[in-house]
Amino acid sequence: MFLDELPTETVTNIFLYAPTVASALALSSTCHRFRTIFKSSKRLLILGQAAENQYGPLRDAIQLITYNESQPAHLPREAPLSDALLTSIVHVGQVAAKWEDIYPFKRWKHDYAARRLLDPAERWTLRRAIYRLWLFSKAYHNAAHNRLARTAPQPTRERALLLHNYNTGELAEMMDVHNILRDVICNNICPSNGTIRRKFHKRFPDSNYQLLFNIHLNYPPSPSDTFANSDAFYNHRQSNAMQFKFHNKFVPSRSHEPGGEGWGEDISHYYVVEDMLKLDPAQILHLRDNAPLKGQVEAYIRGLGDWFDNNGETFCQTMSMVVVQRGRDMEEIKEAIEDGILGIAVEDD
Repeated sequence: MFLDELPTETVTNIFLYAPTVASALALSSTCHRFRTIFKSSKRLLILGQAAENQYGPLRDAIQLITYNESQPAHLPREAPLSDALLTSIVHVGQVAAKWEDIYPFKRWKHDYAARRLLDPAERWTLRRAIYRLWLFSKAYHNAAHNRLARTAPQPTRERALLLHNYNTGELAEMMDVHNILRDVICNNICPSNGTIRRKFHKRFPDSNYQLLFNIHLNYPPSPSDTFANSDAFYNHRQSNAMQFKFHNKFVPSRSHEPGGEGWGEDISHYYVVEDMLKLDPAQILHLRDNAPLKGQVEAYIRGLGDWFDNNGETFCQTMSMVVVQRGRDMEEIKEAIEDGILGIAVEDD
């Protein structure tokens, strides 16, 4: 039987099994009949199911996309499928898909023998956790929630209401992904002085060069400094610093001190990371891929506004409160995530 002789219902079902949006579009170009069926009233149905197959769960993605300050974040929202909504779904879905690739490297960072790719069910769970963490960040990590208001009863209650929508296992999945975000910030975006020192000596084991940390405290960069100039960040492809991206981060020169790339030691670095965890998954990916230098990260953060500084993330605190309200122990949940009992990649017995 020729393709153009297949019943319309059969062709529609074939479309609905397309694993990705791109494959559904490619299938629609197979022949005139397939194109006609695709462009019929079933077009949004086909693309919506393809998006579900590739970037689902769409329910959580839609909660993220449709949120605005006019209604509480914890209330469920419905939205009719449209081209604009599908475009937004693809955008957030592509971000989540990139975290699917990052997760195994960070989750089994030291246990190389156990490292593996995530199976389809685990990828689906990870995307759901990304969408939910992103919603939390979008709702509560913004200029309307400054440092003084973060511990007030009403904002605390609102944050808890959102997390109460999820069972304890789902909260553990979110915490597992949150740990991955923290690792990326700690090691790739805002490395500590110790991390810079270790990576420098790994690249140049025979070098006697002494790194100079915190030199900017005595010699602050001028406004025209390439690293402090926000234009260098937003036009990174034209910036000389971006030509060598991560390599020249550790190469000392007359205009660059590798030690200046460190974000402090111990306590000071901890608070930097807490601040940076307010960024959503897309922002963290953007800085990881496009801002190898400290000055570029600082320029980006300055663009967010004064509310960002000295105002740590609130997810961990809120989750701990919700877990205690349910009669569970937060430390036990953290240990279960570490042992692979809870989280995204649950180990088989």
